[in-house]
Amino acid sequence: MSGLNLAPFFSGFGLGLSLIAAIGAQNAFILRQGLMRAHVFVLCAICALADAVLIVAGVAGLGSLVAQSPVLIVAVTVGGAAFLLGYAALAFRRALAPGTLQAARQGERDLGRAVLACLAFTFLNPHVYLDTVVLLGGLSAGFEGTARIAFGSGAVTASFVWFFTLGYGARLLAPFFARPSSWRVLDTAIGAIMVLIALGLLARLF
Repeated sequence: MSGLNLAPFFSGFGLGLSLIAAIGAQNAFILRQGLMRAHVFVLCAICALADAVLIVAGVAGLGSLVAQSPVLIVAVTVGGAAFLLGYAALAFRRALAPGTLQAARQGERDLGRAVLACLAFTFLNPHVYLDTVVLLGGLSAGFEGTARIAFGSGAVTASFVWFFTLGYGARLLAPFFARPSSWRVLDTAIGAIMVLIALGLLARLF
């Protein structure tokens, strides 16, 4: 990857990682399965590949559609920046009163049931479509050619890195994230990343 595409790649990576690294049913499920070492590779692959398909669809479809209209680019950029700042505010709020992710030491041992549960956690969550198809796909319109591909590749890479790290590192991560202070650090970092990316998006308009 050329030096010219490193910036959009890491922008997509940082945004993608920030969007998925939050307490949620899908992450709790992967963490539980990781603790049991039950079907970890298959389930992590499903989550990451699902994100990849949705991100590619957003970058290839919605991104191209928005790119045809300068007005829509401005609207999506401003709207995306506002969304990110709002998300950052929520992250900072969580940091002030952090929760915990208590991973039960029981999970789905049957592969079929585990896959069905994983698909449900993935595709029945409306936020996954907002984050991947709408937000990431729309914001990719701010990049052109190989830069847009690099942005999408960064977001896809972030998904693979997060889910496989969470799944295979579960036995190490579970005790760490059982402490509220750990989530305080994570949510503070997520909030900061969101603010920086939002400011970067707005700077592109001037």
